[in-house]
This record gives sequence, structure tokens and C-alpha cells, in this order.
Amino acid sequence: MGADGEWRVVIGTRIDHQGAAILYKSKDFRSWNRSLSPFPLSNITTFWECPEFYPVISDGKSGLDTSVISVQGKDIKHVLKASFNDQDYYILGKYDPESDRYDVDADFMKSKEWLRYDYGKFYASKSFYDGEKKRRILWSWVSESDTAPDAIEKGWSGLQTIPRSIWLSKNEDQLVQWPVQELEKLRTRKVHFKNKRLKGRSMIEISGITASQADVEITFRVSNLKHAEVLSAEVVDPQILCTQKNATTDGKFGPFGLLVLASKNLTEHTAVFFRVFRIANSFQVLMCADPSRSSLKPFIDKPIYGAFLALDPRYAKISLRTLIDHSIVESFGGEGLACITSRVYPVLAVGEQAHLYAFNNGTKSLSISSLSAWSMKKAQIV
Repeated sequence: MGADGEWRVVIGTRIDHQGAAILYKSKDFRSWNRSLSPFPLSNITTFWECPEFYPVISDGKSGLDTSVISVQGKDIKHVLKASFNDQDYYILGKYDPESDRYDVDADFMKSKEWLRYDYGKFYASKSFYDGEKKRRILWSWVSESDTAPDAIEKGWSGLQTIPRSIWLSKNEDQLVQWPVQELEKLRTRKVHFKNKRLKGRSMIEISGITASQADVEITFRVSNLKHAEVLSAEVVDPQILCTQKNATTDGKFGPFGLLVLASKNLTEHTAVFFRVFRIANSFQVLMCADPSRSSLKPFIDKPIYGAFLALDPRYAKISLRTLIDHSIVESFGGEGLACITSRVYPVLAVGEQAHLYAFNNGTKSLSISSLSAWSMKKAQIV
């Protein structure tokens, strides 16, 4: 509701065969009038599903109620999110409630400016404002990657992600996500170590926890980046780059990360990893999820996913948090700057037969600054 006392709602639709969102207004919640101010269109799809429009605030992780337009001394932007082409895209901009004008920082029409909530299997998300803890919570639908007969045999299909807190980054140019703090109440057995050297083409097993249902936080430190692989300055699709340079393709700094839901002999495993590239006088960190060897089961869709992290590895450590829950792997790179969700169906790496490894398939050594991993209890749904 705006200061004018009118309710506002955004509807996903199609205009001239293009995906779009339309803003409607009402004073009584019964009679609705379409706003004359156009919202952005997208010619890369013919229809938008599950749109959202909500404010985010600068300087901190606090969320805002959807009706908040301004906060004294704070910069506010509005998120416009839409689901299409099997992904959840969003843009940031400034909203004027008097004119209903929305001036965007980027454009859905320009693919290089698309931002995503999650670069993996993640669709039709919705968020809400938690007024008690002053935060915005996001969750999403995650479909299956196996076959329809598999779903019939299981008796269910699809699930929700772990709820995530979502806020505006320090640079105010993207959103950041992190699992809600309540998840930590499910942590039980823990393993932890610091400052461990990880030589090139080596790995170490993280034992002492239940690897099939775990929460893992690991931070890497790299040095002597002048030896990093050179990446063309041209615009590169991170998913294509991750596919070309998968977890078994060695480089200099990378691939390094985690092998999750792995069988003892690595016949099955899902890799979540990083690579560091040099572009002119700067560096780029690539985050990938590679489930191509996740299962011996036939007819499984095993796409490799990728995203770039908005961090400079010369000054910032490269961190990864991965939540593992039998058939779903949710990963958060750079403290939530990029997220990738995968569905996997191991037949060997199941239950107590699942293993967890930190690995470095690059030729250059690096350091694990810190690693903490926990077994996770089952959630109590009340």
C-alpha cells in the first residue's frame, strides 16, 4: 500500500508476445485499475510467471515490508523478479510511487545484464517479509531431474529449497542470499580445521560426519595469481565455461572445492568448485556445480551450472557453503553472492556410504583457511 492509500499488485502476463508485468491499483481491494506507467518487457520470453516487486535497503541485511517506500537516511531500491525460461531473473531499480515509474539499473532485454536468484535448478520462487526478525525470506520450487516413472515410484515429485534470507549487496548492484539462521539448530556432530595446505591434484576426505545430510562451510586462500589462466575479455557464458572446463579438467588455480555425495572410489560424485582466471590486470572467480558423475542411474538429467562471483581474489577469500540433503545440493559462493542448486540421484553414495572430500584438481597449491562441517538432524515440521 502506498502513501496515497491505494493497494498495488503486480501481475505476470504477456504483451505483444513478450513477457511483462502489469501494475494494478485499488482503494478497496475489489475494483482494480491498471497503471498507465509501463513496467519492463522482455522479448526473450512470451510470458512471465510468479512476478515479485519489493523493496530492499542499503547498508545491512535487514528486510523491508513490501509497502515501505522510503526510510530516512537509507537508500532504497526495488526488486522486480520474474520466472521464465526455467530460471528466476531479477533487476534492480528505483520506484516512484506518485507516478508509478520504475527506472531500472539493467534491462531484461540485455542478456549480459540478467541477474538470477540461483544459477541451478530453481524456479517459481516467492519471498515474504518476516516482521518479527526484520528480514525478507525467500524459498523456491525445485523440480526433479529424473524421469516421470521415477516420480511415480517415489510417490512424490519436487520440493522446496531451504528458506534463505535475502538482502541488497554492499555495492547495491545485486542481491545476496544465505540460509536462514534457524537451520543451524539442526547441526549436530562437527569437524573443524584451519590452515591446511591443499597441493595440486590432491584431495582430503572430511570424515566424522554424515556426508549424505550435512552442512559444510569452507574458505580457500590463493596466492601468486600472476600464474592464473588467462580468460578472454569477451563476454563469456559461465555455464558454457563450466561445461568446457568441468571438475576433471585441470587448470592452474582450479578446479578446487568439494566433492559431495561421493562413493568411496569416486565412481559417483557431485563437484562444487571454483576456478580463478586472469583478465588483463584483474581476476575473475568462476563457480561451478558439476553433477555429470553424480549417478550411475540411467536417464538422469545432469546439467552443469555456472556463475561468476563478484569478488576480487587478491583481497577476498573464496568461500563456499554447501547444504547436502540426499538428493539436493544447495551451494552459496562468496558468502551468498552466487547460488547454485542441483538435484542428484546417487545409487552408491547413499546414506552411510556417502563420502565428502575437499579437492584441488589444479596444478597450483592453495590453502584451506578454514573448514567446518556438521551432520544435520531432520527438520521438525510443526
